[in-house]
Amino acid sequence: MAKLKVGILTSGGDCPGLNATIRGAAKGCYNLFGEDKVEIIGIHNGFYGLIHNDCEKMSPIDFAGILTRGGTILKTKRTPYKMMQVVEEDNVDKVSEMKKTYKAQKLDCLLTLGGNGTHKTANLLSEEGLNVIGLPKTIDNDIWGTDVTFGFHTAVDIATDVIDRIHTTADSHSRVMVIEIMGNKAGWLTLYSGIAGGADIVLIPEIPYDINKVADAVKKRAEEGKSFSIIAVAEGAMDKEEAEMKKKIRMKARAEQGYNTATLRITKEIETLTGFETRAVVPGHMLRGGSPSAYDRVLATKFGARAAELIKQKKFGYTVAKVDGKITENKLTDVAMKTKFVLPDDELVITGKNIGISFGD
Repeated sequence: MAKLKVGILTSGGDCPGLNATIRGAAKGCYNLFGEDKVEIIGIHNGFYGLIHNDCEKMSPIDFAGILTRGGTILKTKRTPYKMMQVVEEDNVDKVSEMKKTYKAQKLDCLLTLGGNGTHKTANLLSEEGLNVIGLPKTIDNDIWGTDVTFGFHTAVDIATDVIDRIHTTADSHSRVMVIEIMGNKAGWLTLYSGIAGGADIVLIPEIPYDINKVADAVKKRAEEGKSFSIIAVAEGAMDKEEAEMKKKIRMKARAEQGYNTATLRITKEIETLTGFETRAVVPGHMLRGGSPSAYDRVLATKFGARAAELIKQKKFGYTVAKVDGKITENKLTDVAMKTKFVLPDDELVITGKNIGISFGD
């Protein structure tokens, strides 16, 4: 009897919990089918590896000791969904080549660990007839249909620690500190870490800000005898004027002013409007690095094990999810092309406003 062959790839940005999920899926398959009846094929560098047949046969020992390890043992690479069906100068038909690799490796199923772009490509391959199961990864927590993605809680912990540490220097120097948190389209990471870290002002993409109201919030704190302010800014935050622009026009205007995100501009504007010494802090990729938290290790293990169950049930064309505290799954067709945004009336936004946090609106 031929072995069950399962391909696994990680695509897009890295984050804590990828290895824990890979481990959960592999151990789940070994347990459900038997180590001698399943073969795991590791695909290097995401969909790029699937396009170029960069694969390796893995053994159970390869998944030992990776529960706590950050990053991904399979390596990852960004291969934009919008280019998947475009034949570029190399004359490579990416979809055709991915299907060829799937068949050449004699895969029975492909597990794709990634964010929104990964889920779009996973759905594309599913519609092309491949057996695909997705697993939701992103520190942005913006995949539709799941309460949480693995990697998010660890990033919240790291971002919160950054804000905690900035508090002491802000207090010591009586400064306004503007901390840029990753999150280009969705503000979940900034919202959670901002509230957990005690930020005074939280600016996210979904709630365009008025810089004068942000400055007023800083001045109000000073009038109350508070010598410093902490502003948590999502990298995708925009003011009300920018929110009316199309993305290309907005990015062109920013480039002409010499910046990519609003953080440096906010820093300069706050200093000008308030007269207070203001500094910007950009932890950047630190938020993606390091060992996953205990929460993410458990979540990743649950997600990986659920993927193994779906393989046994031959339930393909789905992505694993957590809904109302239970591990379940959604159809890839329902998840692809959708993004989970923070709503202005989200419970956490209301909580923030109720305790005096300004969102600049």
